[in-house]
Amino acid sequence: MKDRRSGTWVKIYSMVALGLVTLLTLVMLMLSRACAQEQPSLRDRAEQLYRQYEYANAIPLYTKLVDTKRPRLNDLERLADSYLKLNDYESAENWYARVVAHGESPAENRIVYGEVLKANGKYAEARNQLEAYASETGDGDRVAVQLAGCDSALVWMADPTVHKLRNEGVNTLRAEFAVFPMDGSVYYAAEPEGAMRRTDTYGWTGNSFLRIYTADRSDDNTLTNPALAVGEINAASYHLGPVAADATGNTLFITRTYPGREGERTREDRQKFLTRNLELYCYTRNIDGTWSAEPFAYNNVQEYSLGHAALSQDGNILYYVSDMPGGQGGTDIWFSEKQTDGSWGAPINAGERINSGGNELFPNIGPDHSLYYSSDGFAGMGGLDVFQSTGSRGQWTEPRNLRYPVNSSGDDFAYVLTLDGEESLAGYLSSNRKGGQGNDDIYSFTYEKPKIIIILRGTTSDKQTGDRIAAAAVTLFDGRREIVARKSSDGSGTFEFVLDRNQTYTVLGQKEGYHADSASVSTIGISKSDTLEAALLLEPVFKVGDTFELENIYYDFDKHNIRPDAAAILDELVRTMRDNPTLKIELSSHTDSRGSDTYNMALSQRRAQAAVDYLVSRGIARERMEAKGYGETRLVNDCGNGVTCSREAHQANRRTEVTVLAY
Repeated sequence: MKDRRSGTWVKIYSMVALGLVTLLTLVMLMLSRACAQEQPSLRDRAEQLYRQYEYANAIPLYTKLVDTKRPRLNDLERLADSYLKLNDYESAENWYARVVAHGESPAENRIVYGEVLKANGKYAEARNQLEAYASETGDGDRVAVQLAGCDSALVWMADPTVHKLRNEGVNTLRAEFAVFPMDGSVYYAAEPEGAMRRTDTYGWTGNSFLRIYTADRSDDNTLTNPALAVGEINAASYHLGPVAADATGNTLFITRTYPGREGERTREDRQKFLTRNLELYCYTRNIDGTWSAEPFAYNNVQEYSLGHAALSQDGNILYYVSDMPGGQGGTDIWFSEKQTDGSWGAPINAGERINSGGNELFPNIGPDHSLYYSSDGFAGMGGLDVFQSTGSRGQWTEPRNLRYPVNSSGDDFAYVLTLDGEESLAGYLSSNRKGGQGNDDIYSFTYEKPKIIIILRGTTSDKQTGDRIAAAAVTLFDGRREIVARKSSDGSGTFEFVLDRNQTYTVLGQKEGYHADSASVSTIGISKSDTLEAALLLEPVFKVGDTFELENIYYDFDKHNIRPDAAAILDELVRTMRDNPTLKIELSSHTDSRGSDTYNMALSQRRAQAAVDYLVSRGIARERMEAKGYGETRLVNDCGNGVTCSREAHQANRRTEVTVLAY
């Protein structure tokens, strides 16, 4: 707020007696202070939203707060954690890189940063952060499981199972997850499009509350015709899902999030999947087709959550998830047995073998009577990994990680089998892995051993010297740019992958200090076992004075705003800046020749500044970048003043370049 004692008050002082001025000054000072007390600061508003779990709304405020040479550690931590809560791991990585570089950052932040790196598939980098924590604190036991997960993930991604995943057509930009098959249809949980009222919007994500959907299911598990489940199933006011059902489909077990009552306080120590406590409801289909809902007998929303139900094949054991007292860690798998009168017996913990010190979620009992569930408490690839165990009630075998690609660097959960044969499997799982349509997506999967073997054998080399590069990260992508496998080239700079028939692939080689290189590979038309070859040539980068263009980043005519296509390319520069913390650059912008020289110089400066501002919003410190506009002084073609050119030719001049200032 502007200080009212200056400016206007000088004029008043020259017109009236000193005593009157003094009186008025005192009155205005009191009003100013009262107004300041009534209006919360930007930080106060951000903190309030954060404490209310409205992370999507808190992020813009924290972004403004940290745009300074000396940002507060707490603001950086809150911003990074807000992105983490939204499962935006790419943005969370950007900001946690800033958090751990802060001079006041405690060692514990390295654990979270390691988890974020792990979620982004950067297992070697995650291991470095976790080992740094152990070295700084001497507490290696605390990160032992995470370190084991990093090591296992590297092995599993280098030798994936033969599961084939397909992103289902019912997925949208919002969340869809937890399929429960019912003959020719399924139930699943999803976020509806566009809440009509703010009270129907979840502040945590900014999206609508979860509802129950149905879809048709074909013989190959393809899902079509998604629709909101009709009737009383979607009558609750807060989140709904997941769903389980008995063999007849006339009894449903639906997890609901307790909306709370006026005056109730919510718990402060939330687990990842909680905002308010969960409760389980049993829905029974009436003769007229309507549903009657009854709360599960052991709900206790004042003390703990209970939900994520699964029935044994005979329907006599109900498994569920709860953080009730007596468990092993965060949330455990519990069970109740059906009594002779049809009621459910008291909860019994399913045992320390399948439950961990972390969170166990989304149990399912397969047709083979195995328990499939997700956990973040055992060595795994990401947040939640899918595990399998055999047994029943409280007696289970050691859980087995289902490896990659069932599991990924993200959260993988709600694994359910629809076919369980000796040579083949089929079913569904849910995941927020990279390459999906939205946040949580539904994937169908098949498992069938290949009849022919196609090998890709390749090398990684220095483009300038021809020397082989060892320990380069080599990633195999399919035609949808989803990761098939990842490994490091060996000591002689060679690598090898197993390919499927009738597919197109891209193989990408990366190494710190080098530009990446890629090659396209196709197995289309190959009908017998074969070996293909690829040579990746990596060029050294980042010599001071080098200038390179950010290809295909353009501006609309006479505009300086960042277009969506430009943002995607600038995100690559964000990653480069994040992964090379000593790199400093000049971001220069150039215009075409239309308009006056003076105007174009000012426009290009605004464009360069807009690019810098975008990188700042993505977590790059402003002092590492300089914005420079060159107007029309550096055209790339002959389209100067007075020359008639096509729109495309003029567009080529509206570009952004990067010059290395320090490295």
